[in-house]
Amino acid sequence: MATQGAVLTQADGSVLTITLNRPKARNCVNRDLAQGVADALDLLDSDPHLRVGVFTGAGGSFCAGMDLKAFTDGQLPLIEGRGFGGIAERSAGKPLIAAVEGFAVGGGLEIALACDVIVAASDAKLGLPEVRVGLIAGAGGLFRLPRRVGPGASALLGLTGTPVSGEEGHRIGLVDVLVGPGEALHRSQALASTIAANGPLAVDTTKALLSGSFDVAEREFWDWQGPYFEKVATSDDAREGAEAFVEKRPPRWGRA
Repeated sequence: MATQGAVLTQADGSVLTITLNRPKARNCVNRDLAQGVADALDLLDSDPHLRVGVFTGAGGSFCAGMDLKAFTDGQLPLIEGRGFGGIAERSAGKPLIAAVEGFAVGGGLEIALACDVIVAASDAKLGLPEVRVGLIAGAGGLFRLPRRVGPGASALLGLTGTPVSGEEGHRIGLVDVLVGPGEALHRSQALASTIAANGPLAVDTTKALLSGSFDVAEREFWDWQGPYFEKVATSDDAREGAEAFVEKRPPRWGRA
């Protein structure tokens, strides 16, 4: 477990909880936090015992965006190979869940959007307020948000800079799982454990196919999916899953 720094990590079985740890600054993203996120994702992807990552924020808020004071001092929280916040341009190969309490605005929402699932408290605040300070949401928000909520809702969020509640975010499709205040992390970790119990190769391949399918035309999809499907279907995981089903027992992934 990392016990100090701008980002903390805690492994509980196969779930890695990644905590943005600048509570006095509402976990705003500076260079140290971005590097900590990148390091946490490297850990998640490189450790075969870890299956799912959960992002949360210390002090009751997820992340209030880029640290504008650091920005005015000339600091950009960009990590080579991963982009803004250590995640915007290249996420993890394994599933990620954002557990949102308090503010997830600006770059904070863009970190959440780089995750596969967003769990948010009903009273959370989510938005892209960059236009209010003369900036744009350049860390993936203007790319990922329309895919989640459509052109109209994304235009309202992006052009007005006005945030929405977790409840409204759930209504428009920005939030996947809506929970009561203070429940986001617990629900996210429970969801992560459910995902982690499934076949590791199948889960990672499903994430890759879901992410990449936006860039593939339907007529090309089957040829593109073919090598992925063959790799999974001929894997030890697939054989173990079938045997476990027939024998009415839990699967033992990764057994020799």
